[in-house]
Amino acid sequence: MASHLPDPDPSLISRRTETIALVLSVGWLLFVVAFFWFVPVNMGDEGFDFLRFLMVFLGIFLPVAVIWVASLVARNASAMRLETRALQAEIAALSEEVARSKHAGPLSPEASVERKMSKIAQAGKKSDPAVSTFKTQREAVGLPSSAMQVQPTLGFDPQPDDALEPLPRVDLIRALNFPDTDSDSIGFAALRKALKDPTSRNLVQASQDVLTLLSQDGIYMDDLSPDRSRPELWRRFAQGERGRAIGGLGGVRDRTSLALTASRMREDPIFRDAAHHFLRHFDKMLVSFEAVATDAEIIELSNTRTARAFMLLGRVTGAFD
Repeated sequence: MASHLPDPDPSLISRRTETIALVLSVGWLLFVVAFFWFVPVNMGDEGFDFLRFLMVFLGIFLPVAVIWVASLVARNASAMRLETRALQAEIAALSEEVARSKHAGPLSPEASVERKMSKIAQAGKKSDPAVSTFKTQREAVGLPSSAMQVQPTLGFDPQPDDALEPLPRVDLIRALNFPDTDSDSIGFAALRKALKDPTSRNLVQASQDVLTLLSQDGIYMDDLSPDRSRPELWRRFAQGERGRAIGGLGGVRDRTSLALTASRMREDPIFRDAAHHFLRHFDKMLVSFEAVATDAEIIELSNTRTARAFMLLGRVTGAFD
């Protein structure tokens, strides 16, 4: 991991600029006092003149106000520069880590898995022909070679002698939402079960890929608030229906997330392959899940981070049309 620049210290910036502003203000006031002391002003016998008083008052205190406004602007500008440097260092470190991961060997087992899932959880929102409209496929599909390079495997592959029962739906739902925190033991337990299940593991890995790639553009599923869709719409989609009647499944309304995702789909072939790979696996899972799941379970599934990613990518690629 590359070394990170220290975080900006707003208090240090504030003290420095306030000290300069204070020195300038005191200096100006001393100058004014000296001016009136050594250069006495003859007020005459006209009595109190409000306009003259106002001009003198502004002449004395307006420069002080300008000094403090300039101090505030300078402090904010310095803080922004430091934050920009820190952000650039973080981006450089992330790029270096991604570059290393592409050439690294297999990841370490559970600790590496949990570390990656924690980052996702904490970190953890057309009409151009280049977007490549997604078409649902009900048969099994292979993994695009370019998508294989998006992220290394999760490093939790089952052994050949593993004898596992079908993954309970409640664990599948928890796994597709990913653990909320490092201490989410229930979420990690469900994730381990899903990674040992051959079918679920493919979807979890594909979801991890797209969530990681979306986060590079500042798009996090916890920030999205998609419209809630009735379970019947999910069932009709799983059964093959398309068109305006089920358009509500693409309930993500965040324009920034939609625009960034559409742009990434046009310009980044690796992201595009990973997105279509994820959409196919989610669609395949939904077909079998809908056949046995209750309405309550479908609602819980639709609230997972994975389902939100499906809504976002599905709307961008026209999966619900």
